[in-house]
Amino acid sequence: MTPLIGKTLSELKEICREYGFPAFTASQMADWLYKKRVRTLNEMTNLSKSAREKLSAEYEVGRVPYADSICSRDGTRKYLFPVELGNGMLQPRGLGLAGREQTAGDDIVADARKEKVQGIEAVMIPDEDRRTLCVSSQAGCKMGCRFCMTGRQGFHGHLTTAGIINQFLEVEETGELTNTVFMGMGEPLDNWENVSKAIEILTSSWGFAWSPKRITLSTIGVLPNLKKYLDGCSCHIAVSLHNPFHGQRLELMPAERAYPIKDTVELLSQYDFSGQRRVSFEYIMFSGVNDSVHHADALIRMLRPFECRVNLIRFHKIPDSPLNTSPMQAIERFQNGMNAAGILTTLRASRGEDILAACGMLSGKKKA
Repeated sequence: MTPLIGKTLSELKEICREYGFPAFTASQMADWLYKKRVRTLNEMTNLSKSAREKLSAEYEVGRVPYADSICSRDGTRKYLFPVELGNGMLQPRGLGLAGREQTAGDDIVADARKEKVQGIEAVMIPDEDRRTLCVSSQAGCKMGCRFCMTGRQGFHGHLTTAGIINQFLEVEETGELTNTVFMGMGEPLDNWENVSKAIEILTSSWGFAWSPKRITLSTIGVLPNLKKYLDGCSCHIAVSLHNPFHGQRLELMPAERAYPIKDTVELLSQYDFSGQRRVSFEYIMFSGVNDSVHHADALIRMLRPFECRVNLIRFHKIPDSPLNTSPMQAIERFQNGMNAAGILTTLRASRGEDILAACGMLSGKKKA
C-alpha cells in the first residue's frame, strides 16, 4: 500500500485526477492528513464512502508508530522508528500499536547493515516553552565524518517524504512541537527531493502551516542542492564546518574533497542573511585538533563578511575514536576570541548524551 502522508497538495490533486474525484477533494485530504492528523481513510468523513473505498485499494494514510523510546535525565526523548527498503527508498515499516514502549528496540536495528530493515531515530528536545524535533532524513550517511556514529554505519538509504513526515506525526509531543532541525541521521541535502517536499508540507497553509523560521537545516555543504535550498525556501541554514583548513577538515570530513568549505562559504556570501533568515556555523571542539588560537583566527577571517552565528559544540566521545573533547578552558578561550572579533559565538548545551541522543551519537542504540 502507498502512504498518503508525505504527499504534497499537487500530488494529492494528481491522485484525485486519476480517480476522477472533484479537484477540491485534494484539499480535503490534505486537511485530514496534516491538520486533523487522522490514522485511517475511514476517518475522512467528508469524502464519499465510494471515494474512500476506491482509495483503499491502493492507498493508506501510512502512519507508523515508533518502535521504542527512551528519555534522558535532562528531558530529551529519543524515538526509534522501524523502516524497510522498498523501490530503492526507505518507507516506514508498520509494527502495530503493540510495538510501543518495548525495550527490544535495539533488536530492530541490531543488524543495521542488512538492506531489508533499518532503524532511524528522531530526538525531541525540550527547552522551557520550546519543543524542538531533530529529524532524520536517511538511514546511515554517505558523508563518513570521523566523529559521527551515524557516519560509521555507512549509507543504507534515503527516507521517503512519508518517512520524514511520519516522525512529526508519531512522536508523543506532536501537538506541542514548536521547531524542527534537520540534524538527525543523514545529510539532508543528499536527499533533497524528499526533504524539500517535507519542508513544503511543514510550511504550506494546506499542511502544518509552520513559519519557515521554525525550521533549520544542517548540512556539510552539498553545493548543488545547497543552492537549490537557498533559492527555494527561507528556512535557516546551519553549516557543519569544524575546521577552517582544507587539509585538516578533509581528515575529519571526507566530503571536504567534493565540497570544500571555501566553496560553501563563497556560495553563502552571495546571499543576504541580515534579515530573518539566519546562517550559522557548527563547530565541534576536538582537543589539539581544531581548538587553537590559530584555528580561531582562521575562522574569524573566513566568517567576518557574514551576519552569522558560530555554535561551538563539545565533542561527545564515541567508541574507538582517537578524538577527544577539548577542555573547557580551551573552549572558553576560543569562544572569547571569536566574540571579541565581532562574531557571535555560543557554546551549545549538550542534550541527551546519556541516551546517545546528542550531536553525532545517533546510531540506533538506546544506551552505551
